[in-house]
Amino acid sequence: MTTNAVRVTRAEYCVIACAEAWRDNGEVLASPMGLIPSIGARLARRTFAPDLLLTDGEAMLVGPDGRPEGWLPYRRHLTMVTGGRRHVMMGASQIDRFGNQNISCIGDWSRPDRQLLGVRGAPVNTLNNPVSYWVPKHSTRVFVPKVDMICGVGYDSAAAAGPSATRFHRIPRVVSDLGVFDFATPDHSMRLVSLHPGATVGEVREATAFEPAGLDEAAYTREPSADELRLIREVLDPDGLREREVRS
Repeated sequence: MTTNAVRVTRAEYCVIACAEAWRDNGEVLASPMGLIPSIGARLARRTFAPDLLLTDGEAMLVGPDGRPEGWLPYRRHLTMVTGGRRHVMMGASQIDRFGNQNISCIGDWSRPDRQLLGVRGAPVNTLNNPVSYWVPKHSTRVFVPKVDMICGVGYDSAAAAGPSATRFHRIPRVVSDLGVFDFATPDHSMRLVSLHPGATVGEVREATAFEPAGLDEAAYTREPSADELRLIREVLDPDGLREREVRS
């Protein structure tokens, strides 16, 4: 696929898809986890989301060039989390039809086959502020019918817990190397919104252990503008590290 006769790589479509997660968010703290989400958040800040706040992950607010712009101590960061003024894009070792996410263990939690990161802050993230997900390698090992352990709370689990869990719960999107997904269906099950150019519905179906909604209606992820491509390639990631995370 091309923009102004310049070939756009799959990794660059993923950057655009991640950036779009923060469109119209206003003055919120973007907390991207992973290289491509980080490039996406910085691209959003430089183009269509100038009010977005970016963090270095420790104590500073930074600009899209990485230079410090303000102080954000950990206690204030936590206040933003519990107050809903944050949109995090996390990873997922497993994610299921209703958006439950697992980063803790594979297998029975009492005797797991594989120990992962642990629950970390996933429950409080998902119950207090918008949480999107980034999956660089779409496969049936990640997109599963039911996660082995719930870390990030999905729509069915939040509904089962009641109003205190659903009040601020929202999963805007899931971005993988194949496409973009959301949960805008009557039962809040996962839906394919767009395919990245070059990917196919057949690939999504084969790499997903359940049938997402929207397979016959999905559009294509939008093309980056010439200025967005310039920013990605010359300013935000001149070393091309994005191509190591998602290979064309």
